[in-house]
Amino acid sequence: MDTFFRINYEFDKRSVLAAIDNRLKEKGADYICVADGVILNTANRYDDYLKVINGGMFSICDSSFVPLYIRLLYGDHYDQYCGSQVFKDVVVSRKYRMIFMGTQQNVLDALQSNLSTLNPDVRDMKFVELPFRDVEDFDYPSIARMIEKDGADIIWIALGAPKQEIFMSKLKPHLHHGVMIAVGAAFKFYSGIGEKRAPRWMVKHHLEFVHRLFMEPRKQVSRCSWIIRTLPGILWEEYQRKNNGEIAAVCDNETRSLSDAG
Repeated sequence: MDTFFRINYEFDKRSVLAAIDNRLKEKGADYICVADGVILNTANRYDDYLKVINGGMFSICDSSFVPLYIRLLYGDHYDQYCGSQVFKDVVVSRKYRMIFMGTQQNVLDALQSNLSTLNPDVRDMKFVELPFRDVEDFDYPSIARMIEKDGADIIWIALGAPKQEIFMSKLKPHLHHGVMIAVGAAFKFYSGIGEKRAPRWMVKHHLEFVHRLFMEPRKQVSRCSWIIRTLPGILWEEYQRKNNGEIAAVCDNETRSLSDAG
């Protein structure tokens, strides 16, 4: 796990899947965030939300631009591991009992049907529509009891950011087992209803945001405008952290050299 732009990221696919396995062997519950550009932007504007993002196991990198920013600033190579891919990887593994929560029932029904072709076990799993209400108003103890009665290991949450991340942080204290993962639009991608993911060539060339602009112009224009306004400041702050870290490392090496010489 590495921290960039104040967010604790895990980029490596094998490490993500191993961490899920290991956490399920321990007592208690936890959660994983799927950090795209919107979450990066929001977490760097609101410290309370940043605490939520970093309050789980880690975030996977759902943005194709974050690895580019890291390469520009640090020269290091990292790969994107998007939410829709981790969703598919976990589902097809057939290792866990899962529960799918959020969005509308018609989307959930179509999702169950489509996922059953990837993992037949899904036919016997719960797909639960959550009521439309403020994140503060959910009955978290009741939801936790329902999940634990089901025996789910993986709890998929699709309520949209920032609501889904706050939802997980509030549900976590009430659960005794399980890993929650917020997957945003993945339910729609795999249900075949509504929003579809961009073609692979657009993803490869960092143009997925263009696809989303055409799919949901009103929603995405607002999000992109915030990112454009705040991104220069976020990059500048990370550049300063990088330089301060390098200066601290040089000073530490010099102190050790003086100590060794003495």
